[in-house]
Amino acid sequence: MQPVHSDVPRRAFVAGTCGAACVAVLSGCATYEVGVSPAQAPAAPGAQGTPAPGGSTQGGGGAHPLTSTADVPVGGGTVFADQDVVVTQPAAGEFRAFSATCTHQGCKVGEVVDGTINCKCHGSKFAVEDGSVVHGPARKPLPERQISVTGEDIVLA
Repeated sequence: MQPVHSDVPRRAFVAGTCGAACVAVLSGCATYEVGVSPAQAPAAPGAQGTPAPGGSTQGGGGAHPLTSTADVPVGGGTVFADQDVVVTQPAAGEFRAFSATCTHQGCKVGEVVDGTINCKCHGSKFAVEDGSVVHGPARKPLPERQISVTGEDIVLA
């Protein structure tokens, strides 16, 4: 029996096969919200009528309130993990907002207790007044997020 020879060089065959395999593998890397089919998945942020980063909409429609002022305790705060924001009320009638992603290793902060925003992953604590580090291992403050307060509604700006 004689070996079968092809007109396709071996390197071209290997490269083509690897390329096709990579495309197949990477096509499985798309992410979708659990329980939502790709056809139902939301459009890219900032697309017509969809929420842009920060919660506002482009292309019409008003922003929806994140929460009510009554839901944010004085000297404390409330974490909105789905919106990646924590809203605090350091003093009566004074509202601040910060990223809910810990600057240490990217965990979501989990609670606001005794004047600090706390990350349960590694114990970092941040001040409700300005997001500064009160207790490490985090070294950088939580980035501030813009909000507006209209009446009793708190809205991401």
